Order: sequence, then structure tokens, then C-alpha cells
Amino acid sequence: MARVGKATRAGILFLLGAWAAMLTANPAAAQESQAAQAQQQPGAGAQVHTGTSTGVTLETRIRNLLADHQYFQVADELDQLPPEQAQLYRGILANRDNDPAKSIRLLEPLTEQMAVSGNKDQEKLLRKALAEDYLREGDWTKAAKAYATLDSRLGADLSSEERDEIEMPLKMLPLAASDPPMTVDPCEPFIMQVNKDPLGLTDIPVFVDAQPHRWMLDPTAPFNLIARSTAREVGLKVSENAVTIHTLTGKPMQVRVTVIPRFTIAGRLTLHNVTAFVYDDADYFFPRTGYQVQGVLGYAALQALGSITFTADATIRVHPGRESDSPATEAEEASTALNSAAVAGAKNAADPTGAHFFLDGDQVIVALGPVGSERMFVVDAGGQQSYLTSRYYAEHGDEFAGKPTSQFSIPSDSSIPPQPAYVAESIPLDVGGTRVRAHYIQVLSQPLGSAALDDVYGVLGIDVLDQLRSYTFDYRTMRFTVTTE
Repeated sequence: MARVGKATRAGILFLLGAWAAMLTANPAAAQESQAAQAQQQPGAGAQVHTGTSTGVTLETRIRNLLADHQYFQVADELDQLPPEQAQLYRGILANRDNDPAKSIRLLEPLTEQMAVSGNKDQEKLLRKALAEDYLREGDWTKAAKAYATLDSRLGADLSSEERDEIEMPLKMLPLAASDPPMTVDPCEPFIMQVNKDPLGLTDIPVFVDAQPHRWMLDPTAPFNLIARSTAREVGLKVSENAVTIHTLTGKPMQVRVTVIPRFTIAGRLTLHNVTAFVYDDADYFFPRTGYQVQGVLGYAALQALGSITFTADATIRVHPGRESDSPATEAEEASTALNSAAVAGAKNAADPTGAHFFLDGDQVIVALGPVGSERMFVVDAGGQQSYLTSRYYAEHGDEFAGKPTSQFSIPSDSSIPPQPAYVAESIPLDVGGTRVRAHYIQVLSQPLGSAALDDVYGVLGIDVLDQLRSYTFDYRTMRFTVTTE
């Protein structure tokens, strides 16, 4: 999990994550390479990785493009790689495109040869993606083993940021390794009424073994979470074994595990054998508002919702299930959106009101803007405040010439000192052809030195989403759409 919202989880807790980020600025088309931009535009150099330079191999360039979230460009260049390397990156792209079954089919056969190749960069990419795939599939046993292997083989080569990424699954998954897989009952589309909790985030109605509760949404969280008092009230069996984690709130906390036999969302969508990790109530109690978090519905359960539309009248429209449950043939896989940039562009053109979004760890990244010059943005809905990075400033610096700056504290990471920033009174946002405007957005003029922040064009949150009439995340098609007033 790339920690864009790491400190936000500690301060405001449990982002609305996946559904809160996805509005991108409409940048002027850039004809130069990003490396050239880094030299010619202010504030860009530290975060641009995709320029060419003497001695850089094609595989290194593609790996840099991948780290830079340039998924369409990666797809467009894979045919130039040897077959095994192309298969590796197609598997990584399938992981980013939220197709874990396809990613597993592509990556598993490469595991052995990657282990003996000595290429630790490639092995790290493979093992991280494969571990995430098993986790998204709900295969607790394989996921626990995959994270343990990643740690034992490559732990010494992981950065501190990467170690933070894997702390939760590495420690927590062994508690759930023997849990049964979750199943989902068929369900027709439905509408549910939701509430804003005292933290400004969304709570939805759920039934935990027929007892009503309200749980937070956090689609970026890889796990469902439940308060110890709630588990006790329902009569759930909680594991005696516990582990201590630090990265969820920024301070030590113990978690255990339980399995919820029957879990129903809004009285309509029923899930069975839902694994949830149990936290002590004090870890998610907010004295100032007197608010106790009863539970958190994370990605593992929310995937079952399929397509979700948030509206301005505090309702959510749900269309459960995937578009198709039949497995794709090899020929069909060759034509998926991320196997060629041409296909990806055609897909954008065919659906001008939607934009492709991707999952990268616990980041949800959206490719928005005109086809062929999309820019990647990420969300921090819990931070309540949107801002644009120096990467955006590098392309729009002329718009701020002669304007004053002020010091801006990064909402998602209190460890970063205040940074000089401009205020943009109005920024045009292009969401797959739908134009909206965001008002009074902070624009950083310098890189932060954090890859998770500097490699995207902005971090956009609830203050932007609240300006919309509705917005939809469709996990079946990986498309994000919005409607305006």
C-alpha cells in the first residue's frame, strides 16, 4: 500500500479512498518528453522518471514508466520486450487493472525462473503484485505465504516505504490463513441511504449476523475491520492470537481476527464467511465528537458491490457483480485495455463520459484528461482538502507568475514541513470528457521528496467531490464517471 493517506488514517482515519479521488486537471497537451519538461519547467525534476537517456535499456525504461503510473505507455511498448519480460509486465498491468485472476495466470509460471534470475527489481515487482492478487481474490492461505516469501527473500531490499506497505498483510494474514473464502449471494441493483459520520466520511447500514450497525467505507483498506465491543455484542468468536501493527494509525495497536458467518449490506446484498480483523475500541474512538467506529468495510467486501454511484442526496446506487463471470480466452486477453495503448485510447473514445482508474497497492489512481495526454491523480478523501503537486505546477507554472505563495501543510503527512504553495481560484477538471471546475486549490511549487506524492499530479478529496451531483466507480469496467449540477 503506497501511503498517500498514511497520516490521514492516523488523524482522521479510514478514508473513503477509492471513490473520492478521481478528478483530474485538464493539462495542456505536452509534446516534449517528461525528461525534457523536468529540465525546462520549474519544480519537476525530482519526480519525473520516464525520460530517455544514454545507456538506459528498454526494460529499465518500462520499469520506470510503471513506477510513474504510465500504464498506457507501458502497454504500448511491451511487444518490444522478450516474451518472458513482456509476460511479467502484462501480469503487473493486469494487477493494476484489478484483474487478479488474469494477473495470477500470467505471473505464477514466472515465479521460479524469477527466483533464480538474480534480478531483484523484477522479482520484487512480481512478488508484490502476486501477493496483492491473492489478497484481492480472498485466498488468505496463498496471500499469507506470498507476503512471507516476499519478506524473507527481498525484505533487505525493500525501502522503508515499501516495508510500511506490507506491514499489515505480512503480520495480519497468518491470523486468517485458515479462514474459509467469502461467498456472495446473487443480488439485484438497489439503492441505500447513507450518512456522514462526525469525521465527515460515509457510513452505510449493515447487518452483522442480523444485528444492525453502521460501518465506515474504506475501499483502499485491504481488510474489513470490526470493533471488539461490536464483535462481542454479536457473539463472534475472536482469535486468542493477536499481532501488533503500527502503520494503520501511526501508533502500536493490537488486532485479532474473526469470521462473520452472515453479513448483509443495506439489507440487500448478503455475504457469507466475511473475515474481519478486530481492534480495541479505544483505537478508533474520537473523544472530541464522542464517536466510536463500529466497523470498517474495506476492499475485500466492497468488491462485491460491483458498480457504486454516490449522489448529492446522500444515497448510493449499487449494481452488484461483475459484467461477466465467464473466463476470458487467450485471444480475448490479448485485446484487453491494457494490452495496447491503441485499444486503451479507443476505449476512452468509446466512453467519453468515463475515465479508466487503476489500483496500485492502496492507491486508487485515475487517468483523466484528453485521450493520449491523460494525467494521473490519486485521492486523499479523509484529508478533506485537495491540492495539486509540483508536477502539475511544472506544466502550468506560467499561470502563477507574479502571484504570492503561502505555506501549506500537507494534509496526508504531518511529518512533511509546510511547503510554499499558490492558490488556484479555479481549476478545470476533465473527467473522461465531462468538465467540472474545482475552486481554491493549493498548488505546490516544489517536490516533496515523496515518490507517492511527487509522481502524481494531485491529491483530490471530498471538497472537490462535494461539488458534484454524482460520481460512479464501476469495478466491473474500471471506469469512473461524474455528473454535474
